[in-house]
Amino acid sequence: MPSKSGRKGYTYEKELVNELSSNGFRDVIRAWGSDGRSMGVEADVDILADGVKIQAKRRKSIPKWLSLGHCDLLMFRADNRQTHVVMTLSDYVRLLQDN
Repeated sequence: MPSKSGRKGYTYEKELVNELSSNGFRDVIRAWGSDGRSMGVEADVDILADGVKIQAKRRKSIPKWLSLGHCDLLMFRADNRQTHVVMTLSDYVRLLQDN
């Protein structure tokens, strides 16, 4: 029987697959066992959505600095690393649909 955190992760990954599929993504698959190697990609990839590699993380709470507050998105980076962007799933889907 999977652990509580394993079930929570699986449930979240399925939720994302369903949400992306219902919002127009055509080829959305979840990696078996949350291991991207089952899909022929890197181990840390949980979902492929039209070729976009997604790692899904669900937490009881997120660090306050990751909160969007009144902003549409958050950009951050570690020293000497690439910038990352955080936004809501609905904004991400809308952004892709507009292109």
